[in-house]
Amino acid sequence: MSERSAPAVRTAVVLGGSHTGMLAARALAGFADRVVVVDRDVLPDGPEPRRGLPQARHAHMLWSGGVRAVEDLLPGITEMFLSVGAHRLPVTTDVVALSSQGWFRRWPESHHVILAGRDLLDATIRAQVLADERVELLGGTEVVGLTGTGTQVTGVRIRTRDEEERTLAAALVVDATGRGSGAPRWLAALGLPAAERREVDSGLVYASRLYLAPDQARDGFPIVNVQADPRAGVPGRSGWLVPIENGRWIATLSGTRGGEPSADNDDFIRFARDLPHPVIGDLLDNAEPLSDVSVTRATLNRRYLYERMPVWPESFVVVGDALAAFNPIYGQGLAAAAQSVRILRDVIRRQGWGSTGLSRRVQKAVARPVRAAWDLAIGQDVFYPGATENGPTLRDRIVAAYVDRLMRTATGNGRVARRVTDVTSLERGAEVLLTPDVLLAAAIGPLKPQLTGPPLTAEERKAGGLL
Repeated sequence: MSERSAPAVRTAVVLGGSHTGMLAARALAGFADRVVVVDRDVLPDGPEPRRGLPQARHAHMLWSGGVRAVEDLLPGITEMFLSVGAHRLPVTTDVVALSSQGWFRRWPESHHVILAGRDLLDATIRAQVLADERVELLGGTEVVGLTGTGTQVTGVRIRTRDEEERTLAAALVVDATGRGSGAPRWLAALGLPAAERREVDSGLVYASRLYLAPDQARDGFPIVNVQADPRAGVPGRSGWLVPIENGRWIATLSGTRGGEPSADNDDFIRFARDLPHPVIGDLLDNAEPLSDVSVTRATLNRRYLYERMPVWPESFVVVGDALAAFNPIYGQGLAAAAQSVRILRDVIRRQGWGSTGLSRRVQKAVARPVRAAWDLAIGQDVFYPGATENGPTLRDRIVAAYVDRLMRTATGNGRVARRVTDVTSLERGAEVLLTPDVLLAAAIGPLKPQLTGPPLTAEERKAGGLL
C-alpha cells in the first residue's frame, strides 16, 4: 500500500513589519498555515525608535474609519491602545481647528481618533500579531526581488545581514514595505510593464518636536490644528499639536516651497507663531522640549494604479504606502492602509484561498479606500505652486470652490460639520457631500457667525498657560 504524502504547508510572506505589514499578517493568519513577516530592521520588543520608520518622530492619528478596520482585524485593540497610554478623543468636540474658512466650532462628538506616538501604536499591534504562533518574524533581512513569472509569483528572494541569499517560497506575497517599495522594479524584472503612476508634490517639508505638556494639560487637552490656505498664493504653513501618551505633546509644523520649517531648535516656536494663528507657538512656549527637531522632506503624494495593469501576477498584492503614499499632514495613511488590509481579508474569505484571479480581485478592491484618501489629499495639494506639471485643472478648481463653500458652512452648521468628518475620517465616501440637503446647506452658508479666535475653554487656556 502506497504511503500518502503530507499536505503542503500554505505559506504567506508579508514584506514589511510596520503597521500595515503586521495587520496584513494578522489577516492572512486566518487562511495560511504559516505567515512570515520580513523586515529590513531588527524590530524592537517595545515602543522604541527604529531606522526604517523615520516618520515615527512626527504626529500620527488613527481616524475612526481606520480604528474600525483595525478593531475588526484585532478585536479589543482599542482597549489595549488605551491601556498603554494612548488617547481616544472625540471629533470635533476635542479638536480646536482653524481652516482657511475660519475656526471650526467644537460640535458634539461624531467620530473618534486614537492618538499616540507611532512607536507605541506599532508596538501594540506588533505584540498582538506576533502572539499568534502561525506568524513569525524575520528581521534584519532585505528583500532582493520576487521569484516566478509575470503571471505567477512563487516567492521572494531575501538577503540576511551576513549577506546570505535564499528564497522563501510562498503561496501569497503581500508588499507592505511603504514609500520605498521595490514593487515597480520587481515587477519589471518579471517582464511586466510599468504601472501608471500619479504624483502631486506640494513641496511640503515638515518638522516635529516632542514636548512635555504643562502639568494641568497632560490629560484631556484637545488636538490643536492650524491649517494653511493652498489657494492664498503664498507658501502654505500649518501645524498640529497632538496629545500623546505620558503627558506629552507632539508638535508637527509644515511649510511648502519657500516657507519650509528648519531643523533649528531655537526657530521652532518662532515658526509656530508665524502660522495663520500663533496659538500653537503660544502653547509650546509653556511646555518643556524633550527632543530635538526632526525634519522630513519625503511627503509627496504618489499612487500606483496597479488595478489598471493589463496583466497582474497571481499570488502578489501591494498595500499601504507601497500602493499609495499621501502627504502625511492629512493623517489618512494609517486608516486607508488598515481598510485595505481588511478588504484583503474579506476578498480572500469570499473568493477562497488560491482561487484563480484572486490577487487581481484583491488589488482592484484595495484601491477603494486608497482612492478616497487620495482625493482628499490632492484636492488641496494640487493648488500649491509646482505641485503638478500643469497646475490645477478646471475640475480641480470647481471642486475646490465647492469644498471651500462647504468648509465655510461647516464652521457654523453642525450637521454639515458631521458630514465633513464622515468623509475625512474615511467612514463614508465623498458622495455624502453631494446629497440634496448638503448642497442646500452649502448654498445657504453657516447658520452661526464666525468665531474670532480658537475655541479653547477657560480651563484649557489656563492649563496651557495662556491666561
